[in-house]
Amino acid sequence: MDLDCDVLVIGGGIAGLSLASELARRRGTGAGVVLAEAEPRPAHHTSGRSAEQLIPSYGPAPVRELTELTVAALLAPGPDAERPVAWPSTVVVVGAGEALRAEAVPGTTELDREAVLGLCPELACAPAAEVEGGLLDTTSVRTDAAALVERHRRAAEAAGARILLRAPVTAAAREDGAWAVRAGTHRVRARQVVVAAGAWADAVAGLFGAVPLGLVPLRRTAALVRLARPLAADHPMVVAAGDAWYYRRAGAGALVSPAEAVPSEPCDARPVAADVDALVARLNELTCLGITGVERAWTGLRTEAADGVPVCGPDPEVPGLLWLAGQSGYGFQTSTAMARAAADLLLEGAVGPWCTPATVAALDPARLRG
Repeated sequence: MDLDCDVLVIGGGIAGLSLASELARRRGTGAGVVLAEAEPRPAHHTSGRSAEQLIPSYGPAPVRELTELTVAALLAPGPDAERPVAWPSTVVVVGAGEALRAEAVPGTTELDREAVLGLCPELACAPAAEVEGGLLDTTSVRTDAAALVERHRRAAEAAGARILLRAPVTAAAREDGAWAVRAGTHRVRARQVVVAAGAWADAVAGLFGAVPLGLVPLRRTAALVRLARPLAADHPMVVAAGDAWYYRRAGAGALVSPAEAVPSEPCDARPVAADVDALVARLNELTCLGITGVERAWTGLRTEAADGVPVCGPDPEVPGLLWLAGQSGYGFQTSTAMARAAADLLLEGAVGPWCTPATVAALDPARLRG
């Protein structure tokens, strides 16, 4: 099938879908937007394996700003107010010494050990040398990742955007001021192209003649585990300082992660059983959670730039190509703001004053070209 569009978005994860719905909203119609996803369904890879916690105090300064903007937008009343996609859910970072102090940023409240144990009594088993105190973030929210993905998909398609599934981009050529792109069985002519392909972003951009940005996919595993005693309904998410591990309530059990960051080739990542077993042993040693078994485990790839900041901006050398990648595990928590920035660039040529100049500069892919 031959298609003609103003914007071709490559990648059907939270980044690409957020942008497709934002463009549809801003234009008043999505008729000029096509999204190409290689898999048979959107959010098949990392976006379908989210920890579903948006933490405004987590990440470098540009990420924290984008997270605050995204959280505010997701908590605002909208057309789906009867089914919220985000709601308040506190986070406690625990640890000791410099590792804990390094996590302190504006918006967090320092807790001594007694205060930590009041919120997280299962940490009474942890030595004071490992859990000396904590940092409380009450601005954090939990999100329903699947519902948010579906909201963006529905909004984009309702406005006329085309979402192509089983449509991997395999070829691209510049013709008469536009891009001629092969996406699965489709030939797409697009005036602008957005690379939102996650772990495959460098490879996909290379089809358009772009120099790779050095984005590295990093493996991160999570598991749903059974507990001897369920956590309280309002129990905060607990994160070890230095990103050593985390856990949060999930029904009668818990979602746990070793928070590893192991380089990987772009792939449909699978968990390493030894990593999950080691984490369970460690949490049973350090806490009184009483993990009795593993329900299931999964692994996603969080793709990261060398400086740990996402990429959103035009390629400095390739006309009509915009990067929206390198979210490094911050994909959901920055998605709405990143989509707004990308739409500004595509439609207006510059990001509006709602985002600080420092963050706009930090996102620019040109910074990674030395």
